Amino acid sequence: MRLRIYEVDVPIHDTNHPDRRGVHVFTGEADSPAAALRRAHEVYDAALAAHNAGLEIPGKQPDSWTALGLRPGWELEWPAAKAGLWHNPVSWSCRSDFAL
Repeated sequence: MRLRIYEVDVPIHDTNHPDRRGVHVFTGEADSPAAALRRAHEVYDAALAAHNAGLEIPGKQPDSWTALGLRPGWELEWPAAKAGLWHNPVSWSCRSDFAL
């Protein structure tokens, strides 16, 4: 099965200031939205474990997943996460404001 690039958007909030909210975005190769969500959660858990142990956060994995933007003190709301195919916002094929 051909792997494609997926994006996983996970709502996030600051545990010290609950009014501060955002979205943590993960991207990487997967064969389905469920696999993408699983991989995003795995790399986040690995990054958090490394951070809590005082170690360097793991870099990009062979399937291109990573969690380098770890924000200690912020909580990810995994039940509300959404996964779908990634669409490059700067790709020439999806821009309508270019001239030939």
